[in-house]
Amino acid sequence: MKRFTASMALVALFACVFPFTGHAATVPLIKVQSGDLVRGESFSAVYYVGKDGFRYVFPNDKTYFSWYANFDDVKWISDADLATIQIGGNVTYKPGARMIKINSDPKVYAVDDGGTLRWVMSEEIAISMYGSAWNTKIDDVPDAFFGNYDIGSDIETSGDFDPVGASADASDINHDKNLKAATVLNISDDYFDNASMTVKVGTPVRWFNNGTNKHTATATDLSWGTGTIQPGGNFARYFNAPGTYTYFCSYHPTITATLIVE
Repeated sequence: MKRFTASMALVALFACVFPFTGHAATVPLIKVQSGDLVRGESFSAVYYVGKDGFRYVFPNDKTYFSWYANFDDVKWISDADLATIQIGGNVTYKPGARMIKINSDPKVYAVDDGGTLRWVMSEEIAISMYGSAWNTKIDDVPDAFFGNYDIGSDIETSGDFDPVGASADASDINHDKNLKAATVLNISDDYFDNASMTVKVGTPVRWFNNGTNKHTATATDLSWGTGTIQPGGNFARYFNAPGTYTYFCSYHPTITATLIVE
């Protein structure tokens, strides 16, 4: 069985530039919801708005077109509104849509759910999964973005991976990234509205400043913090390890609260 390496692939580098003509009317941030595609007024980068309230970056056009056929549904928002949406990370290729490789690794990988890469071990397997034109279905991913992916089990036979089924299962980026809605914690001027809250591990938590003063949510041991949250602003972070997290407002140290992650 012939070993399958990058020398067999047709690859090219792409820049994350998205062509747009004209200027669409901007929509207010209140009309942006989970699953939307958005861009600002000044730059052409397109983002996916996740269920967790973060925006996710398409590193290049090939990643984008593995998920979408065109830009028809992209919403334009003001640069100021775009800046209020935190960046959550990069979008990875849609499972099953394409194979990928990087310059520093001779292997060619199929993309499985959640950005999991699985080495396609032979040309014969590639043909069985992607057809005789398999070598036109490989994209080169810059080394800098390879860290967005995880390495899974090798594909030793054609029965180990079904590209069509993997693509069908990835209904959208929310599903592929397993994004969850954030637990909301409000900050008033004199206290955290939830002095003690319990959430599941892997849950994003979003603090909203409903007061008239600046506030923070800062770990008691200073290991993490939201930074300054302006009145009307918000900040979110994921808690991926179980434990008890105590925090305070650095502007008003007597304001404290506890988050239990289990």
